[in-house]
Amino acid sequence: MCGIAGIASTTAPDPEIVRRMCDVIAHRGPDGAGFYNDDRVALGMRRLAIIDVATGDQPVHSEDGQVVAVFNGEVYNFAELRQDLARRGHTLRSTGDSECLVHLYEEYGADMVHRLRGMFAFAVWDRARGRLLLARDRVGKKPLYWRSDGETIWFGSELKSLEQDPGMSRETDPVALHHYLSYHYVPAPWSIYREARKLPPGHVLVWERGRATLHRYWTPDPATREVADENEEEERLRELLLEATRIRMVSERPVGAFLSGGIDSSAVVAAMAMQSPEPIRTFCIGFEDSRYDERHKARMVADRYGTDHHELVVTQGMLDVLPRLAGHFDEPFADSSAIPSFYVAELSRRHVTVALNGDGGDESFGGYQRYALMNMARRIPALPRPLAAAGARLGATIVERSDYGTLRRRLGRLIRFAAEPPSRRYAGLMCCCTEDQKWGIYSDELRVLLSEVDSGALVEDLFLRSRAETDLGRALDVDIASYLPGDLLVKVDTTTMAHSLEGRSPFLDHHLMEWAAGLPASLKVRNRQTKLLLRRAVAPWLPGELLDYPKQGFGVPLAAWLRGELRDLAWAVLTDGTARGRGLFRPPAVRDLLLRHMGGADHSAILWPLMQFELWDRARAVQANVGVACAGDPTGSARG
Repeated sequence: MCGIAGIASTTAPDPEIVRRMCDVIAHRGPDGAGFYNDDRVALGMRRLAIIDVATGDQPVHSEDGQVVAVFNGEVYNFAELRQDLARRGHTLRSTGDSECLVHLYEEYGADMVHRLRGMFAFAVWDRARGRLLLARDRVGKKPLYWRSDGETIWFGSELKSLEQDPGMSRETDPVALHHYLSYHYVPAPWSIYREARKLPPGHVLVWERGRATLHRYWTPDPATREVADENEEEERLRELLLEATRIRMVSERPVGAFLSGGIDSSAVVAAMAMQSPEPIRTFCIGFEDSRYDERHKARMVADRYGTDHHELVVTQGMLDVLPRLAGHFDEPFADSSAIPSFYVAELSRRHVTVALNGDGGDESFGGYQRYALMNMARRIPALPRPLAAAGARLGATIVERSDYGTLRRRLGRLIRFAAEPPSRRYAGLMCCCTEDQKWGIYSDELRVLLSEVDSGALVEDLFLRSRAETDLGRALDVDIASYLPGDLLVKVDTTTMAHSLEGRSPFLDHHLMEWAAGLPASLKVRNRQTKLLLRRAVAPWLPGELLDYPKQGFGVPLAAWLRGELRDLAWAVLTDGTARGRGLFRPPAVRDLLLRHMGGADHSAILWPLMQFELWDRARAVQANVGVACAGDPTGSARG
């Protein structure tokens, strides 16, 4: 696991900029650094040594020195790759995975990505051709940002690396901001800055002579296969999960697991325990509010498998971490479960260097209640177009004129949901903030800039382009392409790397995901029962009581926190001179939202992303001023 950065250009790049690009991501790789430069490229990396600790330094080179690579991630099938490359006549000087990249490139060019099993973001420089290849793993576990001006390309594991180039503008992209408020994260390919982009998951980028071209190399095949025996499918799922877990336990550093008490993380811990001669170290976060606390469920699994179990309770008094947390994120990020994720990573790093988790189980096997809702909604007959349009308008009007949390508002949402086509239904389910909420706070200038931008169209387009045979399958495809890499994997990568901890996700093994994609929808969601096959498959591994609990997620009591411990911070960062002077939002509208929330209404869905945007931007301003990656006082007027 590492952080990477670099510059390729038609003219000689400045290697000192690349060193600074790596310095600001030292938390991703505290065990060392490596650099390479010639007359057209400068590459750098920071290393967190997990495998091949003794000889795994980077950059890595081909035998003749013409191909050079830097790599972030883990390739789990490296042993098989090394054997094949040796048979083909290549000389391997190390014992790990990184060196495989240069030789795979020599053999297969950009098609090398199809032979990798793991999580990765890497850069390969072909000196003879003057070609730079950037690639990101199939699901997007490892991040990669880039920008290009037609002559030069800059790239890095984190956006703050790109910011080290003095020529980069930090102008906010209003479209990215609009999408962020809708989804609580900035979706790929946008970044919060106009000039920078994310390389989407499952894509490669080839830069040559100043020109960058992208293409997608992976998407799961949703074609449903016939299932003759469901018991055999359960057994096959167990086999795949055991194997995916086993190869992710390979490490020269201590390994543990996040254990939330949900089915996915519990199944991973069970799979680890069944394949380990030593007790597994497990880590769990709890809350004082029992509605959000799942420690009792985690203890059931920990007791069953005799794990070395560790717990931490997140209290309101621990929320002073928010400015620091905002500084770690490359962009504003409003998934509030980042708070417990940050603390469970911090707790884990005191004991281990690698932590497995349950991410990806819901998206492959149908774990969210919204999937059950979409599955049941297929029974709603299609309405004639004029009637459907009238129903959607009626529902939207009721929602707009109702207070949050009221029966009237829920009725309006139901009417709108029933009247809309499936693609629009799912877009509505995935948007955290409505268009009315956003337009209610936008300044006149921002309204003009965004007058033709519809965030819901992002989900609609993915839904309509999906090749799945059912609305449930299309919803799963949407989440694998958007919510999973844009929200969940960003959260885990950022919070673990903040503590130099490597996170690994067995459910995101692409062999397991491709197998799951072919399952009939009825084995994923049936009526209101979610994750049907997965529940059955892991039932022999887990306490029966655990399987009956409804899905809880990694939520936090956000609305209450904003009225309690976070009240003063919210008022400070949303109403001070810095916030008012941006020209993005209408101060009276923001103040009215705060007052109504403090009075008992729940406006956390819009207040929280506004607050995180302010904290993120002020942290960036402090980092720019002092020249190091650290967060400052969020209540200060760093810009004004």
